Amino acid sequence: MTTTASASGTFKIGGDLEVTRLGFGAMRIVGPGRWGEPRDRDEVLRVLRRLPELGVDFIDTADSYGPFVSEDLIAEALRPYERVVVATKGGFTRQGPNVWTEVGRPAYLRQCVQMSLRRLGVERIDLYQLHRIDPLEDRGAQFAELKAFQDEGLVRHLGLSEVTVEEIEAAREVFEVTTVQNRFNLVDRSAQDVLDYCEREGIGFIPWFPLASGALAAPGGVAAEVAAAHAATPGQVALAWLLQRSPVMLPIPGTSSVAHLEENVAAAALTLSDAEMAQLEAAAA
Repeated sequence: MTTTASASGTFKIGGDLEVTRLGFGAMRIVGPGRWGEPRDRDEVLRVLRRLPELGVDFIDTADSYGPFVSEDLIAEALRPYERVVVATKGGFTRQGPNVWTEVGRPAYLRQCVQMSLRRLGVERIDLYQLHRIDPLEDRGAQFAELKAFQDEGLVRHLGLSEVTVEEIEAAREVFEVTTVQNRFNLVDRSAQDVLDYCEREGIGFIPWFPLASGALAAPGGVAAEVAAAHAATPGQVALAWLLQRSPVMLPIPGTSSVAHLEENVAAAALTLSDAEMAQLEAAAA
């Protein structure tokens, strides 16, 4: 019997948008360097169409993935989104493979949201996130523009990405922050204070790069040993660790392979013991 993402439980973004906790990150469905079309477009479309069949109803993307390619592929595969919530982001520009530059001018952010609406083929985006706060622009103006999108009915909920606790609190003076997306995994817990804050405040925490486990996944490493005990993979252990670590955790592992997608989703049914969680905590520290 195929494991579905429903085994990971659910979380209500903003208190009213319920999604399965194990979602899908759509950065890896584009070309190398997060640039251009994917190497195997047909396989990517199969991945996207498999998501609802596996109970994955939360997809995270951004206009900068491709750029634009990820949103286009999602629309082609899944519109009208009967069983999925598509979250997207704006505020990062692309000048080439692996090149990312923040642009937070209000007029540019407005262009971003309007174009994402057009590419995704929706009248309202359920979750729109500021991909990065532009340090060269007034952050208050960036927050105010996002709030304007919400007031105008262009977006339902708002979130932030790669921010500090202080930045979240500054944004909350302007709009309700419903999600925060920071890098967090077995070997990088630098955003622990942000996770703690989100847990206290009931804000969804979306850890990007969730599968990273570094040397812990190597032969003899703790993640490898725990995986062997469960006939699982180190990647599945990394996801199970995240899901058990906090009820506000919304991991979004990405892939361009159906087989890898099914492997990731199977992690939703993996339960780690208290001793295994403690082992992983200690090794990661």
